[in-house]
Amino acid sequence: MSGDNELAFIGLGGMGGGMALCLRAAGFPLVVYNRTAAKSVPLAEAGARVAASIGDAGRDASIVLLSLSDEAAVEQVLFGELAGRLRPGALVVDTSTVSPAYSADASERLAKVGARRLEACVIGNPPMARAGQLRIFTAGGSEEADEARGVLEALGQEIVHVGPAGSACALKLSFNLILGNQIAALAEAAQLAVSAGVDRDLFFTAVAKSGFSSPALAFRAELMRTRRYEPPAFRSTLMEKDLRLAVSGAAAHDLELPVTAGVAERFGAAIRAGDGDKDAAAIAELRASVH
Repeated sequence: MSGDNELAFIGLGGMGGGMALCLRAAGFPLVVYNRTAAKSVPLAEAGARVAASIGDAGRDASIVLLSLSDEAAVEQVLFGELAGRLRPGALVVDTSTVSPAYSADASERLAKVGARRLEACVIGNPPMARAGQLRIFTAGGSEEADEARGVLEALGQEIVHVGPAGSACALKLSFNLILGNQIAALAEAAQLAVSAGVDRDLFFTAVAKSGFSSPALAFRAELMRTRRYEPPAFRSTLMEKDLRLAVSGAAAHDLELPVTAGVAERFGAAIRAGDGDKDAAAIAELRASVH
């Protein structure tokens, strides 16, 4: 049975599934939906109600959380399935990473059908999502941010309201730009060192202990060292998507991001090589030949 205080969670991938399990562990009544039904099983076992459809999931919820892969998925779910089926005044908390322009437009369009949207960009990986250790940046109305705060505090160790719709997405894409460029640079550095005869394990161990390291870089160095790219913490397809969003968003402001554009091409090559569903660290297996 659904209730007035029930939350809905749509999109149970690595991050979404972790966040939904975290909310159940915190005691929130939850209804969930995922296109691939098998991903709903752990939530059902944790006591969540599994909806038969997206519309069923969102119909009675006061807050609907989304964790979707890209703008096309958000468009289909939010405006193809949910809009018109949400209860009046329902709040959609969208944790998907989309372009700032799309986010602002989606918020305006949803308001026209009597619902509200809060952008809530999350920083972290699936284990951090499950443990409630994310950093969360919100954007949109301050009233909506306050309304969602109790839910978001269960998911994150830090909640920061950035500003109007689109601004949290801009910040998230900026973060992923740094991460993607770092991962690509680490992969190239490894290839350079190994090509000169340096032991591969020694290289990655040394980098992880160096002053150049960071928690994110050390994490990817270990994935590259052991060649364990599945299950992914951040899929290559999503990294490529976010880097291209950063490049196109910059172009709209007459700004070039040549380094990031080149790295996006490298991730595109990794996807074409069959590594799209592996962690972004799998770019280390992509070799470039000299022409």
